[in-house]
Amino acid sequence: VGDGAPPGGGFGALSPASIRDQIAAAPMASVDAAAATRPDPATELAAPILIPEPTVGRGPAGVPVFGHSAEGAIAQLAAIDESVLEAMSVPQAREVHAAWVETGGPSFEEWDLTQNVTAFLRGARQGATKDVTTIVEVTPAGGLVKGTDGPDWTLACVLLDVQATIQASYRMGWANCQRMQWTGERWLIGTGTQPATAPSAWPGSKAALAAGWLTWTPDEGSRR
Repeated sequence: VGDGAPPGGGFGALSPASIRDQIAAAPMASVDAAAATRPDPATELAAPILIPEPTVGRGPAGVPVFGHSAEGAIAQLAAIDESVLEAMSVPQAREVHAAWVETGGPSFEEWDLTQNVTAFLRGARQGATKDVTTIVEVTPAGGLVKGTDGPDWTLACVLLDVQATIQASYRMGWANCQRMQWTGERWLIGTGTQPATAPSAWPGSKAALAAGWLTWTPDEGSRR
């Protein structure tokens, strides 16, 4: 985790694309498949990662816009995820994808958020948009920087607390990593194959701590 190469070696004279591919493909901590839905409170709190406030109001597709820092990239990814997952709507997901994914990034069909939305709607036996009685609440719980390649490229990762109420309540931790590219005005999900799967764990659990997730902590001193 950090700037440039994943722990364990240098990149030599590799091209920026190769560096970014290696950062993206580097495996992350492995957790049990049940860790996402199994509460197992940790006895110590993970270190904080300070997350900035939005720099302006809402941007395209109603998603807040965050500033030019690695932590801003993490916040931007979380805002994109939250916008799509809380709506649980194929049209909303398509609008967000069009506004926030670069050409050359994951296609709408292969985007992990699209796959999560369609899987949810299929499992809930609902149409292209969740029913009005279905409630999905998404709260960022953890974040980390897997790697960077200069100030304009960050492999950002977020751990989200996702709670859904249909006829009963369900809760799980879900993790997501994406290549984030600064365009000069805002962060977009960048080009290239999707990164290695991030470890999904129950927020605040021993598994989340062991996987390296830092505690999501708003930076109250940052500029809106």
